[in-house]
Amino acid sequence: MPVQLTCDRILTDHIDAAGRGLVGMWICSASPIAAEICAGAGLDLVLIDAEHCPNDLSSLLAQLHAVSAYPVTTLVRVPLNDERLIKQYLDLGVINLLVPMVHTPDEARQAAARVDYPSRGVRGVGSALARASRWNRVPNYLETARSTLSLTVQIESDRACSQAEEIAAVEGVDALFVGPADLAADLGIIGQAEDARVVDRVMACIAAGHRAGKPVGTNAFNPTMAKRYLDAGADFVFVNADVTVLARGSEKLAEEFLG
Repeated sequence: MPVQLTCDRILTDHIDAAGRGLVGMWICSASPIAAEICAGAGLDLVLIDAEHCPNDLSSLLAQLHAVSAYPVTTLVRVPLNDERLIKQYLDLGVINLLVPMVHTPDEARQAAARVDYPSRGVRGVGSALARASRWNRVPNYLETARSTLSLTVQIESDRACSQAEEIAAVEGVDALFVGPADLAADLGIIGQAEDARVVDRVMACIAAGHRAGKPVGTNAFNPTMAKRYLDAGADFVFVNADVTVLARGSEKLAEEFLG
């Protein structure tokens, strides 16, 4: 019997429906149990990371299964802007894809092509074998697949910030995400993501994305900075990570009981 994809929300649809900035957290442990705990916490978003975290396709699938029972929008960050990897992530059933290290409009166009089937894109056709189409149980998946996905590209260099509006305007790019940590490194002030030079560029990217009609998100584990970005119009902000919550929480226990 044909089925419809109803397991997750497209990021841009969630932003439009909420009418406010969304708040989420990272899943960096590669643990489906941690992913399920975070998905059920009441936040708007979770972001499963495969760029800096020990994820492969099998661990990603387990986490997608774990979060699918909860009313949370799930993003997945692919390790790099690569045609083969993006194809595998989409076939796995990723709905909201985040592509890191996009520095130019041309690189954004490459990412956009990789999430769409020919003739508009270059995504390889294997839907009969893939969870994305529920093994061809989703009617007309090949014709409608792009409308079930969102592509967010990550701005994390000064070069990208200077072209943020042009990157956002690329057809097929649905949202921007600004990474303050790598941006700080690119500016020669590594580890200083709250430096005024970084903050100014994040704010400029928010404005640039909005001029192009696209939502913009960022990262801020400091609650004061997170609220500042939300107040400035950020459409989504990731405010912590599972591993960071566990690390700081366990340290607090050690300090409380052991001194």
